[in-house]
Amino acid sequence: MSSLRSALTLAPKVAGRRQFSLTSRKRLQDNWDQEALPGSNVPFNANSKWGLATTLILYVSSAVAVPFFAMRWQLLKKRAG
Repeated sequence: MSSLRSALTLAPKVAGRRQFSLTSRKRLQDNWDQEALPGSNVPFNANSKWGLATTLILYVSSAVAVPFFAMRWQLLKKRAG
């Protein structure tokens, strides 16, 4: 019984030490060197010049157009009611 108790008290200490380090296999699979590449953290393809231009134009124009559409909606609602 005492050996079981000592094994149970030792288990969290051993497991706790392994959580803060990576094994060499896990370190080789990690792609930390590719995370800092330009365009790797955006949700669209930044490698195509025309695709990037189209995406950015659509994104910016939709952000600019939303207040105008909201104003038109409110004016039409006021006129109808």
